[in-house]
Amino acid sequence: MYAITLSEFGGPEKMEWTEVPDPEAGVGEVVIDVAATAVNRADLLQRQGNYPPPPGASEILGLECSGRIAEVGEGVETWRVGDEVCALLAGGGYATKVKVPAAQVLPVPDGVDLVTAGSLPEVACTVWSNVVSHAALKAGETFLIQGGSSGIGTHAIQVAKALGARVAATAGSPERLQACLDLGADIAIDYHDDIAEQLKKATDGHGADVILDNMGAKGLPNNVAALASDGRLMVIGMQGGVKAELNLGVLLSKRASVTAMGLRGRPVEGPNSKALVVAGVREEVWPMFADRRVKPIVHARFPLRDAAEAHRMLDAGGVVGKLLLVNE
Repeated sequence: MYAITLSEFGGPEKMEWTEVPDPEAGVGEVVIDVAATAVNRADLLQRQGNYPPPPGASEILGLECSGRIAEVGEGVETWRVGDEVCALLAGGGYATKVKVPAAQVLPVPDGVDLVTAGSLPEVACTVWSNVVSHAALKAGETFLIQGGSSGIGTHAIQVAKALGARVAATAGSPERLQACLDLGADIAIDYHDDIAEQLKKATDGHGADVILDNMGAKGLPNNVAALASDGRLMVIGMQGGVKAELNLGVLLSKRASVTAMGLRGRPVEGPNSKALVVAGVREEVWPMFADRRVKPIVHARFPLRDAAEAHRMLDAGGVVGKLLLVNE
């Protein structure tokens, strides 16, 4: 097979289209002929040497894919060769074939084509596990998504609206703020402003019941200030650093919580596993695609071998939704 490999850590120019050994399905695994994968911010960090894969995972970039099952390993009873699927990966998506535990495989949702489905598993599993499963966002609550025009953000806006929440989204330009509103956000806030202050103005002082944040340290004080009483802050990234001062007195006064929750390093099976997340997405999120409450948001498509160009586009900013890499 062919895959995007790294000659060394660094910029997009370090990415190469290379012939590598084919994967073989082990016990409980399937091999997928990849139709498409998608670029996630984590891929850029891994390319730079700042986000290594978990032990035992493929060194090849790519945290999701869609395609057709080419091989079924021993003990797999839920999938057959030829099934059209998409999958959550710990790595390996930037390739023409990938092996993955069968528990991390999903059917292509109704109403979505096979290639576009490659943009869905990572965002759907991240949003469901944080916003729905852990933070338990309810109808009538206020949800703040930091970075509303991102792949995570464009999906989170729609899921939160489908759950009946009031949605606030941040973005850094008028065009991206409008994109958030077009997807259903009730409130759009320029993240160059004081987000907590602007949110409280827009919510009559209430703030956010649930916040989904990928900045980490940089946004922590303002996020805590933006929380409502009994609010839940979910941190899923560290783009803004790993260390910040946390005022426990503010948390105590609000009975609020801060949770940092990753997806890639979860176990395949068992408590808090990827299998449970994938099952929840299939049961609760896939019907939202079927009835069009939620739709995939794809900014641009690139041939898989041109993944470096997609990385340059995401690095440059201005992307709304996901960038797809298509195995042509």
